[in-house]
Amino acid sequence: MSRLGTITLMAFHISSAKLTEADIIERLGPHVQEEPRGAVPLEPDSPSSLALPRPAAVLMPLIRMPAESGESDWHILYTRRTDLVKHHKGQVCFPGGRSDPEDPSPEATALREAFEEIGLGASHVRILGRMDEFVTITNYLVTPVVGVIPWPYTFTLEPKEVSRVFTIPMDWLADSNNYEIRQRELPPDFPVPPRFGSLQIVRFKPYHGEVLWGATAEATLRLIERLGMAF
Repeated sequence: MSRLGTITLMAFHISSAKLTEADIIERLGPHVQEEPRGAVPLEPDSPSSLALPRPAAVLMPLIRMPAESGESDWHILYTRRTDLVKHHKGQVCFPGGRSDPEDPSPEATALREAFEEIGLGASHVRILGRMDEFVTITNYLVTPVVGVIPWPYTFTLEPKEVSRVFTIPMDWLADSNNYEIRQRELPPDFPVPPRFGSLQIVRFKPYHGEVLWGATAEATLRLIERLGMAF
């Protein structure tokens, strides 16, 4: 079972150069507040028994960049975590983290975390919409927030958390030759709820030395699919 459900890729493809902000907003659709998926007590054999998933949010920053063709292509911005963090050392991810009680919304969490991690000012982000929430095997309920940021931009990295920011073209991400989807079987005694006994893992080929995989890769592929770019 995938964190986000089974991925079913669309049979059509739209180049990112043809996508406008209005198109992206329309395809993300209006957000309807519903009971968070997965927000139920965990199974009794879990170490976090009876704990509800902890709310978190990430920002999926989109950037419009000039291309060699003369058009402007969309890129997605990612960060690479340092080896100093407690979890997910050296992994590629989106800016984001756990929600604070003072955060009024997932958007507020994503923007706050993006400012703390990479110095991205909230006023410099145009929020376009949200993707579906998903629960991680570490028991976080994550809301991906999609927004457009200006380029070029001067980032200020939090040196203990982020070692690098970089972008990947959405057209490259949309090409099925650049990723694979595997099933990963977890040991029976792995400390997660039984529904995660089998995981669908998305892993992209290295892009300029950076490897995108796991929940971040899956959220990326979900966005690509929603925008009608998968091929």
